Amino acid sequence: MGKAIAVANQKGGVGKTTTAINLSACLAEQGMKVLTVDIDPQGNTTSGLGIDKSTLDKTTYQLLLGECSIEESMTESILPNLFVLPSDVNLAGAEIELIGIEDKEYILKKHIEGIIDFFDYVIIDCPPSLSMLTVNAMTTADAVLVPIQCEFYALEGLSQLLHTIDLVRERLNPKLEIEGIVFTMYDSRTNLSAQVVESVNSYLDRKVYKSIIPRNVRLAEAPSHGLPVNLYDPKSSGAEAYRNLAEEVMKKDKKLVNMTTYTARKR
Repeated sequence: MGKAIAVANQKGGVGKTTTAINLSACLAEQGMKVLTVDIDPQGNTTSGLGIDKSTLDKTTYQLLLGECSIEESMTESILPNLFVLPSDVNLAGAEIELIGIEDKEYILKKHIEGIIDFFDYVIIDCPPSLSMLTVNAMTTADAVLVPIQCEFYALEGLSQLLHTIDLVRERLNPKLEIEGIVFTMYDSRTNLSAQVVESVNSYLDRKVYKSIIPRNVRLAEAPSHGLPVNLYDPKSSGAEAYRNLAEEVMKKDKKLVNMTTYTARKR
């Protein structure tokens, strides 16, 4: 059975979407069969994986409203083994349209349960806020991966997110756990980056990944080309860092390649 990981942080600009894109791509590169779910109305994960949002007629929005099946809304990406459940700006209206719907916190979970056995990993990119979309992601997920920018307010944002995860675990998803913390935008030239890493390590200990994502020009450029960094510049420090993170994730789960084939709707 596949594992669902929500990539979440209530604070924006911390490398959340960058991590969702590149972790997904690097897992697929290692032979894992991956479904990336974009549940952020900005749709940056969708475009960052080479999908033109203007051509989509079935997305996460239609799926949550019951207007299509998950098979109809999935699409192939530019990478073998990597499929995408795309998003666009229409998803911003889902919050209001889901008011009054019974068990609205579990809509995504019910759809993912039907196909998760075909994948090794389901990676969910959450909005940078605590919304009904984020709650859907966390009720679906087995674990939450938290990207943290190496900056002064990192610990404050982390404590808020951990409180949210505790609430979801207590009320909606008892199995939810913290997959791990990954540091992003690390700048070895500054003392602050090192201090943040030290503080979080002392606070959480085993939950922190050894892989650290550096500030990297090629990593920042890749989304504008609609490519994950392992395709845009395979030898860059950003690509190597996300490969290391993917290996850590797989080692933790002792994952074997699932050879089951799954056909998604082609773009």
